[in-house]
Amino acid sequence: MQRRSDLTTDLALLLLLSTLWGASYTFIKIGVETIPPLTLIAARTLIAGLLLTTVLRARGLAWPRDHATWRRFLVQAGLNSVVPFTLIAWAERTVEAGLATMLNATSPIFAFLLTALITRHEPVTLRKLVGVAAGLAGTCLIVGVEALHGLGEQSGAQLAIVAATICYAGAAIAGKSFKGLDPMLPAAGSLLSGAAILIPLALVVDHPWTLTPSLRSLLALVALATASTAAAMVIYFRLVQTLGSIGATAQSYLRVPVGVAIAVTALGEHLAPTAWIGLACIVLGVVAMTLPALKTKMNDPAKG
Repeated sequence: MQRRSDLTTDLALLLLLSTLWGASYTFIKIGVETIPPLTLIAARTLIAGLLLTTVLRARGLAWPRDHATWRRFLVQAGLNSVVPFTLIAWAERTVEAGLATMLNATSPIFAFLLTALITRHEPVTLRKLVGVAAGLAGTCLIVGVEALHGLGEQSGAQLAIVAATICYAGAAIAGKSFKGLDPMLPAAGSLLSGAAILIPLALVVDHPWTLTPSLRSLLALVALATASTAAAMVIYFRLVQTLGSIGATAQSYLRVPVGVAIAVTALGEHLAPTAWIGLACIVLGVVAMTLPALKTKMNDPAKG
């Protein structure tokens, strides 16, 4: 039996995860300036996976020995790192970090639809519907109408980000199968599995030994791998287990103001004046989507 979910702790972790992943869009934008997307993401998953493996050893945690769990790690790698990480990195060669943040913030919508239409493992409530609507409204307000001017000009890259978003929604649902494992195990296992897929591809496609990346891109890669991937993945798997798949993906709304603010500061992208109103909508949306799941789990210790 797991301990009861603590509302304050989970919301704090949700905010931290939003910050780490919000920053990732700027890190990616800087990284792909001189590092090809495939190589950037291969290095990202490898560094993050090795870092988490070191922590696992320090904590004395053993890897699962059954093949079924490792197959699930491989599936999770495809849904949560290999495909979406690569698609977003490729897209951000032309799409602004702020717009990428907004497009990728729709993952709770797809998680909601997948849950409601396919898995049906979580109740669909009016409060969650309201949360979805408020979150999307806040997302549009924060990024602003001006950020939508480029919509359609890079359709392929924008559709790639939407595809990545659908992958994240599927990963949130698939992540429920790891309940009972220490959150760091599926995080590390899926990252290493992803690296095993990406590294050979990067070697063949990019010939990374011929690259001359800038220091700026290398530093962005390190920050992306350590903070926005290794640390964030552990928090993510914890929240999937406590908030549920829809609640965990609600961080997509919170990471919008963070991602746009960092893009404004580091890249000079423009933040719309309606940001504060949008932020209020986003906070309301997150509360509406996460509170029911937390309340249910806190009232039922067997689910917490």
